Amino acid sequence: MKKIVLAYSGGLDTSIAITWLKEKYGCEVVAMAADVGQGEELEPLHEKAIASGASKLYIEDVREEFICDFVYPMLKSGALYEEKYLMGTAIARPAIAKRLVEVAEKEGADAIAHGATGKGNDQVRFELTVKALAPHLKIVAPWREWDIKSRDDAFDYAEKHGIPVPVTKEKPYSMDRNIWHISYEGGVLEDPSAEPEKEMFLLTVDPADAPDTPEYVEIGFERGVPVSIDGQTKGPIELLTELNSLAGKHGVGRVDIVENRLVGMKSRGVYETPAGTLLFFAHRELESLTLDRETMHFKEIAGVKYGELVYYGQWYTPLREALDAFVDSTQRNVTGSVRLKLFKGNITVAGRKSPFSLYREDLATFGADVIYNQQDAEGFINLFGLPLKVQGLLEKNKK
Repeated sequence: MKKIVLAYSGGLDTSIAITWLKEKYGCEVVAMAADVGQGEELEPLHEKAIASGASKLYIEDVREEFICDFVYPMLKSGALYEEKYLMGTAIARPAIAKRLVEVAEKEGADAIAHGATGKGNDQVRFELTVKALAPHLKIVAPWREWDIKSRDDAFDYAEKHGIPVPVTKEKPYSMDRNIWHISYEGGVLEDPSAEPEKEMFLLTVDPADAPDTPEYVEIGFERGVPVSIDGQTKGPIELLTELNSLAGKHGVGRVDIVENRLVGMKSRGVYETPAGTLLFFAHRELESLTLDRETMHFKEIAGVKYGELVYYGQWYTPLREALDAFVDSTQRNVTGSVRLKLFKGNITVAGRKSPFSLYREDLATFGADVIYNQQDAEGFINLFGLPLKVQGLLEKNKK
């Protein structure tokens, strides 16, 4: 191999990977950092990457593509992993790997490399995307090759080679940040009985310290896609940024989960997804108004599978594309707005409306009405309950 393009974050693993790849393979290493909304984390990367031995660094702004082509389809699907995780890390990986492939082809590289460990999910997510989009590229995963066995070993390697890293042995948990979330893993969090330190959280205040007065926000949707806040149209980056700030101020969006990794082990992750939590909640409320019962119930089943595909790194698969076609069909009438009340880490719905609402007050009312004939219910119950009646007669005749 003459040239490798490395998915570079500036964290511990990718910082030492540049030096290691050059030592191991004696080839040129090009670093590529995808801007998916890390913010100030990107500023020092150029100097660090070059100092670590990279021949050049690409910083690629993929924020809008990430939101519109990856996050919003997942949001519309209603996908959660194991009922809690909004998959901020998982959904970013195919977006990053897609741009990694594009840079590798532009550079005429022989291979790509990533800093994911051999124990985690990210190795699968990166590599499945590369296999789908550029099957001719070789894939190098240093964590599966080098003699470094632990974070302490990685720190020692960095110190020996004079590589600056953003974490320390005293504070070794790792973070992954984008405009959708922040994840925290490792270090003190490896004990699932230990409460996360209050100072760890970067996007949300402690709910106990949140304002003592609730705040309302109205989120508008068009065909399942969020488009406005309090009646003001917002672009995707602006919308997520504003909702992150608002929800974070009220302590909304924290998740602490022991999840089942694809590779078979359980791991403990702590996540902050402020805007995503609001959007998922509001989207579901709007669907309750605009989707018929059978579609809504089947979509819940499909959402579980969609979540698994995202979590397992199977974004570029025929099944995900087919599910997107189904989901988009269900979203034709998911247009309207939802008003939310935020208070001390909690969200409650304060109102929902849609021009395509299937809710009819004249049908649902407990008052007098002239549309619904309550006597019709007797025949419906008799037919609906007929199998149970037959079963009951059989059981009675046995005695």
